[in-house]
Formats: sequence, structure tokens, C-alpha cells
Amino acid sequence: MRWLLFILLFQTLGFSQRKVAISPADSTAYYIDLANFNKKINNYKSSLYFSQKAINYAQLKGNTQQKSDALYSLGTTYFELKKYEDAVEVFSKCAALLSSIPPSSQQAICYYNMGMCYMNLDEFAKAELNFNKSQAVYNILKIDASEPLKLQKGILYKNKGKTELASKLFNEIISKSDMEDIYKSKAEALYQMGTIEESLNHNNLAINYLNRALVLNAREKNLDQKAAILLSLSRTNEKLLNLKKSHDYLKEHMEIKDSLSILSNQKLDANDYQEFKESERMKALEQMTKENEAQQKTNKFVKLISILAIALISILSLLSLSLYKNNIIRTRSNELLQEKNIELQMAKEKAEKASKARAEFLSTVSHELRTPLNAINGITHLLIEDNPKQTQLHYLNSLKFSGNYLLTFINEILEINRIDSSNIEIEYIDFNLKQLLADIQNSMNEIATKNNNKFTLEIDKNIPEIVLGDPTKLSQIFINLINNALKFTKNGEVTVIAKLVDQGSDFSRINFEIRDTGIGIPEEKQETIFDSFSQGSIEINRKYGGTGLGLTIVKKLVDLLGGEIGLKSEVGVGTSFAFELNLHNGSQEIQTEKPVLYSDDILVGKNVLVVEDNKINQMVTKKMLENKGMKCKIVDNGEEAIEVMRAENDYDLVLMDVHLPGINGTIATQNIREFETQKPIIALTAISLNENREMLLSFGMTDVITKPFDPENFYRVIALNLV
Repeated sequence: MRWLLFILLFQTLGFSQRKVAISPADSTAYYIDLANFNKKINNYKSSLYFSQKAINYAQLKGNTQQKSDALYSLGTTYFELKKYEDAVEVFSKCAALLSSIPPSSQQAICYYNMGMCYMNLDEFAKAELNFNKSQAVYNILKIDASEPLKLQKGILYKNKGKTELASKLFNEIISKSDMEDIYKSKAEALYQMGTIEESLNHNNLAINYLNRALVLNAREKNLDQKAAILLSLSRTNEKLLNLKKSHDYLKEHMEIKDSLSILSNQKLDANDYQEFKESERMKALEQMTKENEAQQKTNKFVKLISILAIALISILSLLSLSLYKNNIIRTRSNELLQEKNIELQMAKEKAEKASKARAEFLSTVSHELRTPLNAINGITHLLIEDNPKQTQLHYLNSLKFSGNYLLTFINEILEINRIDSSNIEIEYIDFNLKQLLADIQNSMNEIATKNNNKFTLEIDKNIPEIVLGDPTKLSQIFINLINNALKFTKNGEVTVIAKLVDQGSDFSRINFEIRDTGIGIPEEKQETIFDSFSQGSIEINRKYGGTGLGLTIVKKLVDLLGGEIGLKSEVGVGTSFAFELNLHNGSQEIQTEKPVLYSDDILVGKNVLVVEDNKINQMVTKKMLENKGMKCKIVDNGEEAIEVMRAENDYDLVLMDVHLPGINGTIATQNIREFETQKPIIALTAISLNENREMLLSFGMTDVITKPFDPENFYRVIALNLV
């Protein structure tokens, strides 16, 4: 700031004959530019000084627009310094000035900024009043500023305890595409929804919202918002007893808060502005005194004063030149650093885009393969049921096996992408761990017998009967590891060991080990065995088959559950996979669910509306329904489905494909539910990366059937919904 003051003094004294590199014009806009420049480099004391200079100059010229611009500059500086009461006072003056001239976007922004100040002061009634004023000005100007205003109204409703109204506004913002330029509002809306769900103890749903908010926050780099999201994630994971993640999120939150504290200390001391105002007042008094004394002095001192002035100006000029050169060097260095930062940021964004493109590509391929696979598996099932010749049955069974193998491969690709995209939640439910392992053993005894293997369980008797955790993901881990052990072992032994290694008042730490006496894994392959599509060797792949994705899924699931998997293996001796998990002790008795039985008589004569755009799938679905004595009508788009249900409404059940031309199945279901709330609507979907059962049910669907259809499950789901 000093070199600018020296140059201003140099010009004031009249040395215009000497050319200076920077020759600023004396104007309100010039002082505002200086204020904004100093604000960017965190020199807030100078920013306040030049904003006040701009206000003084505008008052001198009597220009309303210039004065409002200067007041707005000062108000934004106060807001960034979090001096909200001072900011409100300045923005109020700015808005009052602008009300005397035709409405402008600056007037709307003034009201919006006053609303934001009142939000930070917890004066929500005043905040809402100013947001409404801002909206009114935007309406006059016919400018769409609905998203930020909608977000702030949602926050107001939330603070008033009107969570339903708040959730509605937040979900309207969240429903917008990520490709639209609203990710800042969307990130805040996701965070607010996460805190609402957290307050309702919907912890898994809260984590889903907060993780999505964290992803969008990375695009905006709002550190205050990121710190808040991380703190909420820490609290929610703590409630879910995922203490490792809770600690990691809390640690990252504290690091950000420390950096923000350091940044805040670099801006402006709390007393600097008051000291500056007092200094200005004292300078004015001193100037007046000097002018009075100068008028009283005699001409004999004029020559001396002139000599001293010339000497002073010369010194100041040399100092200004030196400071100017130093500033040029500093500017060039900053530009170089900025260029390097931009290059690093671009490289980071390219890597993120490549990873996202890979996940979306694999998800799309997996999803799109399900539609023709549904036709293959469905037609195969129909042909097998149609009493084929004995010579044809072998080919049909081979076709069925190939379809199921391809379906397993697709499911594993989709599972990996779902885990990588954080689009997967951990359940915390009570279950019987010992019974879970026994059930898995029973289900895999046939595979063990096929290779003449002895398959045994060794379960520590001290392990609690009932534990709290995610039995589905644990089953996936055990099934993949045991299946590999049985597949690569012949005439040997496979042993599953569960051992209690530590126990507290409310938790048990259990070590799981799956040990076999199979072919083993070469040492050079052990480091990459958990990578996607990786197996021991090409020869092993050709001999034993498999996708090479099972161990990748296992490692990702173990990491997700807070554990770490290890491997010990020796070629020709065997392999051992081991991992440890913390499981909380359960508190409920597990009630064995009896399977719901149904008869095909329930299906006979029922009238079904099938909404499906693929012609082959239309034929397969219709034939499968008619084989059980049902009647069906087929429409191929969501709009027609709505009209048919509105006009006829004599159907017992609707099979609704999710992906349709025009409006999709979820929107069609929402529209049907406006006038028909009772009829079962079952979703038909090749579940993609961004779909899940809970999401589909939230649109009003009654149940979900996944493509390709498993015939037995297909009929069972329909029958249960008809009952």
C-alpha cells in the first residue's frame, strides 16, 4: 500500500513532467478497484481504506450510482471479515440509495446479502424479510435467482423446525442435474438434508447425503462448508459405531478449521478499523492545524519549505521506484506460481474425470447388457418349460448356464463400481453370526463334495450369539473366499475359523480366517491378487475359469466394514485369507422368518398392465405371465401408461420398466399415484450404478424385480403383491 500512497503524493505535488509506470485516474471506480485488489491479497486494512476513499469521492461528486457502488464494496469487505452488524448498516444505506433509481440486480443482491448477514446473526425473521425483498426485485427484472433464494428459505424453515417444508425445498435443488451450474447450492442442500436426516437418526441416509455434498464441495472448494460436512460425517459415523471413519473425518475437520483460523488471523485485527477511523480523524485535525500555521508564517520560510519539499519528494520517488520494481518481481513470481497451480489442478481434474468416465462406462455397459440378457434367459426358460426334445435340452441348459455366468460377471462389475462411487451403505442390524456361517457351509457343501474336499467350521464358543453388523456384506465376503478355496482345492481341506481376539462391554473383535490346502498363489502374484481381473496366471484362468473380480470385491467390502485383509500362501501347500472386524454385541433375539408360501392359483385370471419399450422383452414377459394363466396388456411408454390407468383402471397389478422413452418409469409412477394409491406397481429394472431399491420405492413403487428375471422370483414377487 505504501508505494501507492507515495505515487499519489508525487502526483499531487505537481511533478507531472516525469512519466510514472502507473498513472491512476482519480475516480470512485479507481478506488473501488484498489479496494477489491487489496481484498484479493488479504490486505483488508487497505481495502477498508480505499472503500472509504471511494465513498468520500462519490459524496463529493454527488453521484448516487457511484456512492452505492462504493457502499457495496465496503459492505462486502465487512461481510468477508464476518463483521455482520457493520455489513448490515452499509448494505442498508446502499439499498436505500438504489431505491431512488430504477430497480437493478445490485439492489436485489444488497437485500440478499443483508439476508445472509441476518442468517449469520441468527435473526431469521429479518433474514426472511430481506430474501423476500430480493426475490421481488428479481421478479421485476425477470431474472431467475430461484436456486440460492430457495436454498436460504429452506435453511430458514429448518431453523424454525419446519423440516418437511425445508426438505421439500432442498430436494427440489438436489433433483437438478449435476451438469447444471447450481452445484454450489446443491452441495449446501445435500449438507442440510444430511443434518436433517442425522437429527432424525436416519444415519445411513444422512451419510449418503453428506458424501454427495462432499463430492460437489470439491468442485467449489468452500472450506467452511467442507469443515461442516466432515464434522457431520464424523458425528453420524460415531452413531453408527464406525469409530475409525468418525476419527478420520474429525481429524480432517480439525485440520481445515486450523487452516481457516490461520487465514482469518491474516486478514484484519478486530481493532484495526477503529484505529484506522481514529487515525483519519487525527490526520484531518493535524492537516487543519498545519494549514492554519502555514497561513501565519512569513515569506522568509517559503524557500526553506520548498527545498525540504523537493528533497522529500526525491527520496519518496526513489523509494517508490524501488518498491515498484519489487512489486513487479513479486507479481511475476505470483503469476508463475499461479500457472503451476493451474497445471496441477487441471491434472487433478483430468484424473478425476478419467476415473468417473471409467466408472460410468462400466456401469452403462453392465446396465445395457442386462436388457438383451433378459431376453436370452427369458426365452431359454420358456423353451425349457415348453417340453423340448431330449437332444435340445442339453443345448438349452448350456445356454442357461452361459447366461447365468454372464449375469454373475455383470453383477460383479456393477458391485465394484457401486463401492468405488460411495453409492453403497452399511447396514447395522442384529444377526446370528454362528448361524450365518453354518448356513453358508450348508449352501456350499455341494461344491465341496464335487472336488472331494473336507469343509469344516471352527467357531470360538466365546463369540456372542447375536452381533450387530451387516450380514449381507459379510456373506458376500465369506462366499467369495470360500468359493475360491473350494474351487482351487481338490481332495483337500477347507477350514473357516472365527476366533475372538478381544472383547469389551459392548463389542467383540473377531478374527476370521479361510484356510485351504489348494494350489496356492505364487509370491510374485500376491501383491496384485486383489486387483480387478487379476488371477494367479493365464493358465489358472483357463483351467478354473472365473472373472478375477471376487477378491477385488472382498477387499473393498472388508475396507468398507473397517477391516484389513491379509494373505499368506505357498504354491502346492495352500492359502490363508484373514481379516479382523469389530462387531458390536447384539441386543435382540433373532426371530426366524418363515418363508411366505403362495399358490399359482393366486395368479390365474389376474389382469396385468406391462409398461416395456423393448419388443423382445415384451414378448418374453407376456409369455411368462400367460403361462401362469394371467392376462396382460402391453404399452411401451410412460405417458400411455398414465392415460391407460386413468381411463381403464381395472388392472390388478402394473409391471413398470424404469427406463422408458419420454418420461421414465419413476415419474410415470409418481403421476399414477396422484389418482391411484392402492394398485401394486412393481419396478422392472437392470439396476444401474445410481439406482437402488430404496430409491425406486421412494417414487411410489411397491416392489422391485431385477432384470434378467429369475422365473421363480418373478412369479413369487408378483404373487406376494397380489396377496
